[in-house]
Order: sequence, then structure tokens, then C-alpha cells
Amino acid sequence: MDFLDKLNPQQRQAVTAGAGPVLVLAGPGSGKTRVLTQRVAWLIASEGVRPWQMLAVTFTNKAAREMENRVRTMLGELPTEGLWLGTFHSTCAKLLRREAEHLPFESNFVIFDADDQLRVAKNAVREMNLDEKTYRPQSIHGSISRAKNELIFPDDYPVQTYRDEVVKRVYKRYQELLKASNAVDFDDLLLWTAHLLSEFPAVREKYAQRFTHVLVDEFQDTNFAQYTLLKHLASAHGNIFVVGDPDQSVYRWRGADYRNVQRFEQDYPEAQVILLEQNYRSRQNILDAAMAVIDRNPHRRRKNLFTERGAGEKIFFYESGDDYGEASFVVDAIVGLASSRTCNLGDCAVMYRTNAQSRLLEEAFLQARIPYRLVGAQRFYGRREVKDIIAYLRLVHNPADEISLDRVINLPPRGIGDKTILALHTAARSADRTPGAALMDLARGDASPLWPQFTGRAALPLSDFGALLSNWRAEAARATVTELFDRIVASINYKEYIDDGTEEGAERWENVEELRRLTLEYSTRTMDDFLQDVALISDQDTLTEGKNAPTLLTLHAAKGLEFGAVFIVGLDDGILPHSRSFDEPEAMDEERRLFYVGITRAKDRLYLLRALRRGGRGYAEDTLPSRYLDDIPADLLSGKTRTGRSFREARHAASPAWLRPDPKPAPVKDTQYRAGMKIRHAIWGDGIVLNARLQDNDETVDAVFESVGIKRMVASLAKIEIISKQ
Repeated sequence: MDFLDKLNPQQRQAVTAGAGPVLVLAGPGSGKTRVLTQRVAWLIASEGVRPWQMLAVTFTNKAAREMENRVRTMLGELPTEGLWLGTFHSTCAKLLRREAEHLPFESNFVIFDADDQLRVAKNAVREMNLDEKTYRPQSIHGSISRAKNELIFPDDYPVQTYRDEVVKRVYKRYQELLKASNAVDFDDLLLWTAHLLSEFPAVREKYAQRFTHVLVDEFQDTNFAQYTLLKHLASAHGNIFVVGDPDQSVYRWRGADYRNVQRFEQDYPEAQVILLEQNYRSRQNILDAAMAVIDRNPHRRRKNLFTERGAGEKIFFYESGDDYGEASFVVDAIVGLASSRTCNLGDCAVMYRTNAQSRLLEEAFLQARIPYRLVGAQRFYGRREVKDIIAYLRLVHNPADEISLDRVINLPPRGIGDKTILALHTAARSADRTPGAALMDLARGDASPLWPQFTGRAALPLSDFGALLSNWRAEAARATVTELFDRIVASINYKEYIDDGTEEGAERWENVEELRRLTLEYSTRTMDDFLQDVALISDQDTLTEGKNAPTLLTLHAAKGLEFGAVFIVGLDDGILPHSRSFDEPEAMDEERRLFYVGITRAKDRLYLLRALRRGGRGYAEDTLPSRYLDDIPADLLSGKTRTGRSFREARHAASPAWLRPDPKPAPVKDTQYRAGMKIRHAIWGDGIVLNARLQDNDETVDAVFESVGIKRMVASLAKIEIISKQ
């Protein structure tokens, strides 16, 4: 067990913990993934647990792949076949397919993505002749999703208002439409699994006896449904090992409940509780700032984060005149870091509270001709051409999928209009068939009993497409995913349709080719596997690896990532914390956790930015500093305000409290200048040092000046003087 030798005492205690429930509260950067994967390896190699007796779940495919690779590397030749390791949703999908006989859908069910779900909700609202402006389908679907996360079925939906009554009726119809398409949504995967384990004792006992050990990553992000099904799966042996950090619970808006950590301690009072406090990612100054922020949240178990990486540089604070200046500073600073080889472009990240904040940042990077990666924008699997081909594959795999049928039935255009599509649905219902089955029956021409219900002009294109679908279905039984992909794309002349000779058309076809390359990875796997995997892809799973460019992303998307230099912009009250949270204490606590998550993504350098005014160059409003800045001790900060006032003056004028006099800094050992030092240039005026290093027996200084922005100087040649060492 050589890998145990590399663990610190807290990690080793967690990995080798005895039987029974174990709660590991892991601080950011404390090696929680290492602990979970080594726990799996230790149980197999040392305790004799068989791989198929373990269930390990996490939240992203990327994390699941990383865990699986680590386990295999550690165990070497020892077998790992049969280990259930994956995301909550993929694990539930696997279980539901195995136990479909107990459920109101077939085992080859499809998983509707967010767009499909919204389309079904719209159809349900329209069928009931409801005003879509009053009862917005997106809002109604949100209520349905929350109900499912609380394990509430349509018949049990609580009604206190008339809107609740409407939601209940739409929810019921929504589920009927899903069932008609032999489909489930993401929430259903959890809902039906929890239902299955709750209502069928034999099934529950079967899996609870099989999984002698249940291990959970990112436990703080579980919702009520996930917590319930975990309890069921661990009911026979009680060996449930959960790793998480309530201080990083930032997904309340999608059902995550950090209080599940408290529920765990209540439900398992005998549980071992282990704290992982040694951080391997960040410098101590960054950790001290993070703890100062998060310690203000109530009802939490405090962790004393520490590192052996040293104090590092102070946190750099910058206050720009407006949001354009904020974006310009970010780009200039990143260019300075890269050109000085302090860190690579790809090791820099810019984080913000809302997606809308990315616009000015993107413009600034484009103007500077600096490439960037935008996380959370139009994902690969959300692009039109990708969704088109996936819809075709889904329809061939499951002709009952009405959403996919409606998407592709006239794509590329084949003379099937909306009236014909409506007539197809009507005829199918009258014959007690799905539209897909009716379509394939029409391929028989006038031998079909449905043929007389259509005019010749409508029946012929339906018959032709039905014949195509029937042929694809026949080929699917013996073809690989790639072979079927090629047959469909060729049959519909999709390249001719999508590639119109423009640059955009070429890029669309490249996306189709990229999707085909993905299918090659499924040469020995089923269409079920392919469709399930592409349906469960997350934003972080599609984050391009290896591209040397700064990353732009929301603070929500940043969790689980790390960067050498992190820029958190928009630190104004109303943005972070967001104004929508002002009147709700729990929401404000989550906003603080969000800031904590952003801070702890930084390894070596952290920049905190705000703007005196926001709203654009034509109309801007004054802002106030984020109240969370008050919590960071002044001795951890360096920097200046846009007006050139000292921290104390600026803070006194704006009334927040953290701009107190800094203590005298420790002497610089090998450079005359250091980050945060105020200087004056003979031509450019007052500025502040961003970075300094020895190079070629001289000192190179990067500094930002109000008059010209960021400049690089050789100290022995530049006419600069030190104004203040603080």
C-alpha cells in the first residue's frame, strides 16, 4: 500500500477509516478526490472488498473519469471490473434500465435535455389553452423540477394558490407527454430511482445488499432526492463514506442543500467526522483571506486551512473608474503576467457573478487580440447542427420520441409543414399509436390504414421519411454508432444542407465531423451508452484542455477548478452579493460561499476588482464596494483606488471598514520593488507595482499607471522613485 505513504495524517485517517458511516469535511485544495479514490483502492487491496460491491458517485463525468483512472493506476493488475463509478444521473439511469419492469417506461427510454424539457412544458401549457405570458413554461418547469427534487409526484403536488393548481395540472400532463415518448428528464432519473428503492423493498434490498460500501463525492451539492436514495442504498450495511465541504455549497438554485451534511450527522450520530485542512493549492495569504470571508457565515464547522507553500504575494485590489476600465486592467495585467513569464495565459482565469459581465471582458480580449475560453456559453452539445444529428439518432433508437421526431421530420426541408405534422399526430392518436410508429406504417403506402387520412401531397413525403426511418431502424440492429451516423448524414444530404459555402457553414460542418469523431469511441458500446453520455455532459466536461488562453467563467462554474492567477471582477454590492439575495439571509450566506469558492480557486495570485461606475459609457450608475471586502484583513491586501487615494481615504469616503493602515511589509530579499508598492515615473506619473523580478543582473518592473496603463521597465534605466512601500 505504497500510496498511503504519500498521505498526510488527516487524509490517511479518512482513507483507512473503519466500517460504518464516515463524514469527511474537506477544505478546498485538500485532496478530497485523492482521499475518495484511495479509499476505493484501499478497500479493494487491503480489506478484500470486491469492485462490484462498491458504488462511488460524483457530479461530473470529468470527475468520474479522473477517479476511475486514478483507481486503476493505483491498483495496477488488481481487478476493477464491476465497480459502479459515475455521476448520480448516469448511475440512476443504469439502475432504472435494469429495473424498468417496475416502472411506467421501457428500458430503452431516452433522456430529454433542457431544451427538450422546455419544449414538452410548452406543449403541455398550450394543450391547456393557458396564457404563456401569465404561466411561462420555463417558470412552470422550474416548479416541476423543484417538486421532483423533493420527491413530489403530480398527484401529491401541494396546492395553496391558483398558480399551484395550474402547475399541478401541467405537471401531470408533462409527465404524460414524457411517458408517451418513452422519455425521462434529468430530475426523473433521481425521482424514479428514489421511488423504486422506496416502494419496492425487494429491489432496495437487492442493491443495498450488493453495495456493501457507498462513497459520495461533493456531498454538499446533493439534493433531498439524492440524499434519500443514498440512504436507501446504504441501508443494509451502513457503510456510507461522504466527502464534501458545506462552505462550497453554491448550487441552491438547482436544488443542492448544504444542510444534508447536518442531516447526515443527525441520521448517523455514530459517524466518524474527519477534517481535511491542509491545502495543496493556494498560498497562505489567499487561504487567510478565504477564511476571513467564510468565517462570517453562521451554523458551520470551522476549518483551519493551512499550507506548506508559504505566504505568497498579497492579494491585489484594484478599483477602476468604470467597468470598461475594469476589463482593460484585467487584460493588461494578464498580458503582463504572460510576457514576464510569471504564468502562462492558460493559467489565468477571470471570474464573475453573472454571465452578462462577460461581454465587456470579451470585447477587451478581442481588442487586444488575446484568445480566451468562455465557459458556460453555447456548449458544443447545444449547437444546432449537433442537436440535429443527435435527434436523428435518438429517433432511430426510440421512434416514440416525439420531441426528436418534431425536430427532424422536416429537416432538411422535405415538404412536411406544420399542418401535416399536426395531422400526423392526430392520426396517430386516433389509431392509438405513436407518431413514429404511424410514420413507419405510412411507408407501406396505400396499404396503410392511415393513408386515407392524408392528401396525396402530404402523404408522399411522410411515406418517404417513414421508409427512411424504417431502413435506419433495421440497420441500427447490426451497425455501430458510427456506421449509423454516416448512413443518416448521407441519406439526408446533411452536409449540403448545413455547409452553405460560408465560414459559418464550414464551422457547422466541422462540428458535425467532431461529433462523428466522438462516435468512434463507441465502437464496442451501444447506442444507449452514446445517447446517455451526450445527454449528461456538463459545462466543465466540455472545457477545452490544453488551449493556452485565459478562461472566462462565472463563479458558479469555477468550483472544482484551479488557476495560477485568478481575477474576480464586479466586487460591488448588488453584483456580489447579488441584489436578489439582499432580503434572504440564506441566499446571502450562499453569496458569501460563492466569493469563498472564487478566492480558493487561486494558487499563487489573486486580484480583486471593482468599478466606481457601471452601466456603459452612455449611462452609468455609481456603485458601492461589496460588503464582503470588509471581511478581508488589510494586511493581506495591496493595491490602490482609481482616484489614487490611499486605502484608508477611499474606505473612509465610501464607509466600508477594511482599508486600515497596513503594517510594515517584510523586507524584500532579492528585489528593490515589490507588488503593491507605489511609485512615480518622470513622464507617466504615479503608479503601482504589479510584479518585479531579477533578470540579467537587473530588475524588471511591471507597473500600472493611471495615464498609460501597464508598462514594463528596467529599474536601472527607468526614471522611477518609490513613493510608498505599502
